[in-house]
Amino acid sequence: MYSEPEKRISEKALKVWRISGVIKSVIGWSITGLAIFLLHIFDGPSWISMILIVLGVIFPCLHIFVFPALRWRRWRYDVREEELELQEGIFIVSRTLVPMVRVQHVDTVQGPILRKYNLASVVVHTAATAHEIPALKEDEAEELRFYISKLARVAEEDV
Repeated sequence: MYSEPEKRISEKALKVWRISGVIKSVIGWSITGLAIFLLHIFDGPSWISMILIVLGVIFPCLHIFVFPALRWRRWRYDVREEELELQEGIFIVSRTLVPMVRVQHVDTVQGPILRKYNLASVVVHTAATAHEIPALKEDEAEELRFYISKLARVAEEDV
């Protein structure tokens, strides 16, 4: 049995995921506020408003404080000559092996929040799907992109 992957993503990922949680919460509060307003205008049952208010408090707390910490603690990866291994998940832990012979190309992706914290994500594409290693330091992401690309080329030449 293989041990779990050892490499971790940047600890700055917590800030990025918390900012993302705040943005999602603001959107959720806007929708909830509109729903409560419409329920009030059309004399809807008040218990629905109460449930929406309770959910409007619980979900942001989970997405801003609890889930980012759990997600960061679980996220790990390893790059070996033959394969890429990813481990992620909060409640359901997923471990994925991507054979290097299946890798078609590798990208680095950087949105505005990742750019603010000098982070980037590495996306490994196969014929069927794409696998992302989120929130690595920019230089680490670039090195990893070249390293995976090099290993994929070597694996392809062996076939």
